[in-house]
Amino acid sequence: MAWDNVLLEKDGVVGVVTVNRPKALNALNGDTLTEIGLAFDEVAKDDEIKVVILTGAGDKAFVAGADILSMQKMTPMESKAFSLLGQQVMSKIETFQKPVIAAINGFTLGGGCELAMCCDIRIATPKSMFGQPEVGLGIIPGFAGTQRLPRLIGKGRAKELIFSAANINAEEAYRIGLINKVVEEDQLMAEAKKMAGKIASKGQIAVRLAKEAINEGMEMDLDKAMIHEADLFGLCFSTEEQREGMTAFIEKRPAKFTGK
Repeated sequence: MAWDNVLLEKDGVVGVVTVNRPKALNALNGDTLTEIGLAFDEVAKDDEIKVVILTGAGDKAFVAGADILSMQKMTPMESKAFSLLGQQVMSKIETFQKPVIAAINGFTLGGGCELAMCCDIRIATPKSMFGQPEVGLGIIPGFAGTQRLPRLIGKGRAKELIFSAANINAEEAYRIGLINKVVEEDQLMAEAKKMAGKIASKGQIAVRLAKEAINEGMEMDLDKAMIHEADLFGLCFSTEEQREGMTAFIEKRPAKFTGK
């Protein structure tokens, strides 16, 4: 399926979703957000795709932010609708049943940082820059940046970054836990695909349930989260994956998972 601002490609068991507005540094307008959501809808229908890589076109930006030109004249009601659209798309990615890896190169600011944060794993290059510069524009993060950033790096650090509108480099982003790994630019997609392949080789029902346990458990108190984990742990034992995985371990051979 073809869209104006987003590309969807398939490489074996890996789906690659690319925000494709390099002349605008892949800035997010309403159409682009909608197309990202549609691309993930397509991936959801393809049982051959086990892991998704989300990236940006060109060598300057993952996503440099929301499209300021499209936002400048918005009314309060229009801007709220835009915020809700962004939140909806990013929640779709965060709760997507297949793991999502962000392959980040260049500017990852504002809506771009929010887009990266809704992915499960973030791999960046040394030239990547991160930040939530919205207060410098007289607004606040609107795609759940005020919510996901403190959950990732802690309330104090999140307030410092958001209140100051400061940008940080990949080394600092790694130090504070905003990203998982830093690799050289020419190795970015290879590393993302290597990690995707490793994840795809595991029991996919188990990976999905692990993602659910982490995401939903983080919003519960510890006692409820542990009960939720036990429920999902028990559910694993109703799958062929569990039987194959444990049998393969005992027989000292690689497991052959079928997603059942």
